[in-house]
Amino acid sequence: MAAQRAYTTHPLVLRRVTVRRVHEVTPRMRRVVLGGEELAAFTRDGTLHPAFAAPGFDDHVKVILAADGDVHAALPAQLPHGIEWTPAEHRLTRDYTPRRVNLQEGELHLDFVVHGEGPAEAWATSAREGDELWFVGPKSSLRLPKELDWILLIGDETALPAIGRFLDERPLDAPAHVLVTVSDDSARQELALREGDTITWAVAEPGDAAALDAAVRALPAPAGRGFAWAAAESRALLPVRRYLQRERKLPKDRLNITGYWHREEVAAPEAKGTADAGGAPQGPAAGPIPSPLPWLVARAALLLGVVDAVADAPGLSAGALATRLGVPGPGIDVLLPLLRAYGVVVDGEAGSGLRLGPAGEELLDDHEREEYTGHEAELLLALTHLAPALQGGTSPWRLASGATLLDAVTGDAGRYGELVEECEQLVFLLNGLTADPLWEDVGTCLLTGPGSASVVAALDDAGRLPRLRVAEDATPATVLRGHVPTPERVDWTAGPADVAVAAKALAYRTDQEAALLLTRLADWTRTAILVESSRPDGLSPHAAEAALHAYAATGGPLRDSAAIAALARRSGWDVERTIALGWGTEATVLRRG
Repeated sequence: MAAQRAYTTHPLVLRRVTVRRVHEVTPRMRRVVLGGEELAAFTRDGTLHPAFAAPGFDDHVKVILAADGDVHAALPAQLPHGIEWTPAEHRLTRDYTPRRVNLQEGELHLDFVVHGEGPAEAWATSAREGDELWFVGPKSSLRLPKELDWILLIGDETALPAIGRFLDERPLDAPAHVLVTVSDDSARQELALREGDTITWAVAEPGDAAALDAAVRALPAPAGRGFAWAAAESRALLPVRRYLQRERKLPKDRLNITGYWHREEVAAPEAKGTADAGGAPQGPAAGPIPSPLPWLVARAALLLGVVDAVADAPGLSAGALATRLGVPGPGIDVLLPLLRAYGVVVDGEAGSGLRLGPAGEELLDDHEREEYTGHEAELLLALTHLAPALQGGTSPWRLASGATLLDAVTGDAGRYGELVEECEQLVFLLNGLTADPLWEDVGTCLLTGPGSASVVAALDDAGRLPRLRVAEDATPATVLRGHVPTPERVDWTAGPADVAVAAKALAYRTDQEAALLLTRLADWTRTAILVESSRPDGLSPHAAEAALHAYAATGGPLRDSAAIAALARRSGWDVERTIALGWGTEATVLRRG
């Protein structure tokens, strides 16, 4: 039986609301009550959009502000089924959890932590009745497991809206054990506790990882099947995640940990663009070209196991670390000075051995380390062959490895799994596809490409889940497990499918390989849909690098709508139409006679 999916998706709609009233929850929390016609179903530019829905206790909406005050110039474009984040120099966005939703009264409550800085707090501080606010979302809601004996809710002050809403609405009938760190006792709130619940308030500076870790470790371990939810400063949650996974042995499907904010003063070694304090996407920084040395040193530290070894056994000497890793002493002696310089490791007080520095703590995060050791890192290393690849008209990946990226992915479930993880966000963009009338008569759907799992999830949310068949060459059997239902392996003698969806299947193929796949699809179906990114994501801080990443993988630029259409026609297909999905992603509907 397939495992329950972790999230339910929602249509992405841009909404305008106005302030109805404001009051202080505590000296550290200000509540703004918002209302307006666009919380109900409404029509804009001839398109009917659904009523606002935020059923999950930790749902979040993206509030849109502008550094220059011109919010209307910062707004994204509303598509019939999605959002397109068009470029906007002064756009600022912040995510907030609805503290209360009452659609009968047409009200949405947002709580803002009062900490003395930030554009969102400045807006909330000055908010008066009638002021407007624009937001998008939520894009999804967490699905809690159905049978639990307890739930652990961990957070700092930014998590109080979600924790408070959980305790008010009780989406789960099980005792709740709550831990909240606050900067001082004035931040404590009255929460709706029940018999069997427990609550611990711990006073700590915002983002204090050691204090949060100690407080979590001091909590009793309830018996039975439980779930842990945590939200706080992203780096402060890293030791909490390790403790809950490694020592409390909580499996990933019973753990949800989210960084609600990020302290900016220290970052892991990188040579990339950055986001400013207001969250506006930035390209590569102007000025001297950054050295790749910090990135290479961090990669070496992860591949050798230095970061994990120091995290698991703080206080190791250099010699003990070398022995533990099986690395000759001179090698560690070369690496350690650079790791100290970049903040990956630091020396403990009074010669107490090595400990992780701020950058090293960030490298404990799975997503962070993938930038140094995963598929993205391998593509980056392939760019050392960029000059000869440009001269020879081939892909850097092929020059580096001797094979195309498709060759590398085929048969390698681990590498393919990384592509699937990169496509996980695709599920939030597929409402425009699943709402299309073409699904009305679909009984069988053939899937191919690493975005297939997202297509399954989106069809499930839309209630359009047909009997699925999966292309044998692109989706290892493990990829779609955990989604509802598990598609069958296809028997190509069973006849054609009503429709085929190739989800991000072209992104790692050369033009020749892409044309071959499209030709094969023509043997299996008369209707095909290609879901691909045709332009950079407007919110990405690395949008300017998208074309280079595509070239590293395929030997060609990022394929726009015209290039995808040309490939399709070359393979015997007619392009019927293109569906804009948002975030630079499109679905191209193909037909053949």
